[in-house]
Order: sequence, then structure tokens, then C-alpha cells
Amino acid sequence: MQTKTRPIHQLIDEQVRKWNLTQAAKKEAPPPRPVITLSREPGSGGRLVAQGIAERLGLDLFHQEVLHAMASSAKVGTQVLATLDERGLNMLEDWMAALVNERHLWPDEYARHLIKVVGAISRHGKAVLVGRGANFILPADRRFRIRVVAPLDFRVQSVAHTHDLKIEEARRRVTRTDADRKAFVRKYFNANIADPMNYDMVLNTSVLSIDSAVAAACAAFE
Repeated sequence: MQTKTRPIHQLIDEQVRKWNLTQAAKKEAPPPRPVITLSREPGSGGRLVAQGIAERLGLDLFHQEVLHAMASSAKVGTQVLATLDERGLNMLEDWMAALVNERHLWPDEYARHLIKVVGAISRHGKAVLVGRGANFILPADRRFRIRVVAPLDFRVQSVAHTHDLKIEEARRRVTRTDADRKAFVRKYFNANIADPMNYDMVLNTSVLSIDSAVAAACAAFE
């Protein structure tokens, strides 16, 4: 699922239609393979890594903006949940209860919608989810967790080059985004986004090229 050429709401509508068609066509089927969750430091190239993984493995790609839009709209949330059968809905409720209990959370309305949306995507499978703490939502047998990192100076240089910014402006942008993402995960999942124990694979793009990182991630997932 891309966000560059079409409005997000159109992409979501198309994805929901795809799920509905798939759900109507299938009968008894084995559980889908785990989804890939990808967390990334700003400027590390994580977005490109996620796109490369999705293209190589033929998976749907859900960027942070799409997940946020899905979780922010009660209407969209209802549409997404309607693509699940009764078994899927019951399992989703069990996942949410376990997450709340294990992490001692008191999720607000946004968090509840986010958990349900991410859980629904996982039930359908064949997806890469970028950001929004997806790796903290899904149970161990339903996700493969990747973290893309790089040293601060490398990321600042990358952001400055990509967005045509002065170095100090790029550094402020990276630092602010880093802080925002850490605060989001701390608030909603009571966790440290930077802790490597929260991931199955950590890729350093100052050492690996984007193509090499994609290849390594796909090999590990397969």
C-alpha cells in the first residue's frame, strides 16, 4: 500500500475491498504467515527498506500515515473490523486483553482503534507495517520485528541531503522526530522503542546499503 500517488482514504478503501473479496472467497484456510513490523530511526532509510521488503516478498505496505489514518477514524475502524470473521474478531479481543494486562495499559480511544486495526491487518496477513508501535501490539507468533538504525551524524547528513536542509536544521528535525517516536511508544505501550530486545532483527544502514538491508531482512523472514 503506497501513499505517494493517491489520497490515503482511497488507498484504505481499496484495501478494505481487497480484504472483503478475499474473505468471501476463502473457506477453511491455515492461519496467515506472520506480518513484518518495521520500526526505524529518522534518517536511517527505514521507509525505503520497508518498501523494498514489501516489493520483494509481494506484501501490502502500510506506512505510519496509513495506520494513523485508520486508527484516527471510527468509521474506517469499523470497516476494517467488518472484514474479519467471528473467529478473527474473538481472537482480536483476546489479543487486546492480553496486551492491556501484560503491559499494564489504560488505552484511550485512539490506542484501542490502533490496536484493533493492527490486529485486523495481522489476521489478514501478507503485510509490512511501518511505525505506530505495531511490534508491541501483536503476539510473538504473529509478527517478525525489524528495527532500522544508523548513527546520528549519518542520519542527519541523510536528512539534510534528502530534504535539501542545512545541517543544523536537519539535526533539529531528526532529534525532534526521535523524541516524538520515543514518547509515542512510551505513552501507548509503556516500552522503550530503542531497546534491541524489542526486535528480532536490527539493521544498521550506515554499514548496509538499502538493497543489502532488504535482502538480509527477506532472507531472515523466509
